[in-house]
Amino acid sequence: MSENNNPDSRKNSKYQQILQAAIKIFARQGYYKSTVSQVAREAGVADGTIYLYFKNKDDILDHFFSYKTREVFSCFQQEVRRADNALDKLRNLIRRHLLEFENDRDMAVVYQVETRMRRRLSDIKIKEMSDMYFDLVSSIVRQGQQEGVIRPDLPIALFKQVMIGAIDEVITTWLYSSGKYRLTSMADPLFELLIRGVGEKN
Repeated sequence: MSENNNPDSRKNSKYQQILQAAIKIFARQGYYKSTVSQVAREAGVADGTIYLYFKNKDDILDHFFSYKTREVFSCFQQEVRRADNALDKLRNLIRRHLLEFENDRDMAVVYQVETRMRRRLSDIKIKEMSDMYFDLVSSIVRQGQQEGVIRPDLPIALFKQVMIGAIDEVITTWLYSSGKYRLTSMADPLFELLIRGVGEKN
């Protein structure tokens, strides 16, 4: 069995080393201008080693969406579980989302550019990620409605769209700023903006 077909191989250091190198190359050169040879050089491995883990360049990007982003999403879930009430969960989720992208700018670039391009290869992976994120947000909003801190008549689907759209624009604006400020500095203002719009009237 080749390592590409062995799920355990995807968790080892070489796999992660190549994947991280690919994200760096894709972010700095653009996906279409990047080559497997450049990825191999950045990772410090032979070209042939790449094919032990990935079929081709498209497969590397596919793995980025399935492995790397699931890893990040796991951090989101852990952060949400640290809080008991809905508003703290929402605040924690927003802050951790921005922190993960702030800590890995290359990942942020690749994710923002490629999800917007909606490349055919990755459409399914993008939908899977969106569904996981939306499910997490939905559970927080429902809890907030039960706690009386979020309006019960608020359409959850609308809130999800507004929240992810706002976070997306905040990250994109930060990327264009070339890091002139900390992305996480926008976490509390964004949280307050969302809550002032959905908070239950006194």
